[in-house]
Amino acid sequence: MEEGTLAEWHVHDGAEVVAGQPLYVLESEKSAQDIESPASGTVRISVAAGTQCKVGDVLGEIV
Repeated sequence: MEEGTLAEWHVHDGAEVVAGQPLYVLESEKSAQDIESPASGTVRISVAAGTQCKVGDVLGEIV
């Protein structure tokens, strides 16, 4: 996959998450996939739902 759409955030900006918790849905032409948090911490969202994203784009961060 080279690009997709950030279809939906499962958490809000400022939410506390744990590693492995679903963060958002990434849709491509062929599928939709839940993307999990790689770490525990506070979510800082940088990209709104509905945005087209490319591999390597920063969508948010866990602090």
